[in-house]
Amino acid sequence: MNEKFAPLLVRAERLITRIESILPQPMAAPDWSVAVAWRYRKRSSGHGALEPVRHIGVMQLESLKEIDLQKEKIRRNTLQFVEGKPANNVLLTGARGTGKSSLIKACLNEFSGQGLRLIEVDKADLTDLPDIVDTVAERPEKFIVFCDDLSFEDGEPGYKALKSILDGSVSAASPNVLIYATSNRRHLLPEHMKDNLTYTHTDDGEVHPGEVIEEKISLSERFGLWVSFYPFTQDEYLTIVAQWLDSFGVDAAAIAAARGEALVWALERGSRSGRVAYQFARDYAGRTHG
Repeated sequence: MNEKFAPLLVRAERLITRIESILPQPMAAPDWSVAVAWRYRKRSSGHGALEPVRHIGVMQLESLKEIDLQKEKIRRNTLQFVEGKPANNVLLTGARGTGKSSLIKACLNEFSGQGLRLIEVDKADLTDLPDIVDTVAERPEKFIVFCDDLSFEDGEPGYKALKSILDGSVSAASPNVLIYATSNRRHLLPEHMKDNLTYTHTDDGEVHPGEVIEEKISLSERFGLWVSFYPFTQDEYLTIVAQWLDSFGVDAAAIAAARGEALVWALERGSRSGRVAYQFARDYAGRTHG
């Protein structure tokens, strides 16, 4: 009798194994000693995992030029965080290529020796934020959950999940987790002209925003620290170009001679951002000092 049922039992065990592989499972904690930065990724099975980032940019805070005020705000907030003092979730908004993401990476390099860690999460995976927070809640390190280039369209599920984690969930926020997000939109959601029609006017002339406007600003308001970035002037752009050329080993005379080319490069790109300055410096240094 046992011999007759043996093949059936083997097939049943295989079936159970396959079913278990697609069922929701708690996220396994990684080996935290192998990296200081992690990226959250969904597997093909639908299970999430934290993957180590082996190579992190060597950006340093002192290397970031013309954003001294923004740099001081982010550095101070991050220092408070790693020292166990009260600190805020941070929203960095403004012009593209002005150093928002670079500033966060530089803070990681500055404070990783004091226990700071970073977890990068894509917008599509924000619904898994509670699982990520639960995974790190008992760790001694301090974790920045980093959402780069964040913006939402109306009705996206990640919007509600992030809103709940920031402020509004029944459970208290974990003291070793902060959210740092960058965005080109100040309120993270698209703003339409028709939204202004929801404003109401009282008899004494007061203006009150309607529900649509209130909802759109409710997420950004939950970030305790707002840091704004602005387009660079021509002189600021050239200063950044010079700093990058110097880092690539270009001598002072060549840096001065490159100013005209740097301006033409920016004109062709339609932007005088830090990113454009870096791209020009790489091109120029590679062509002339490779």
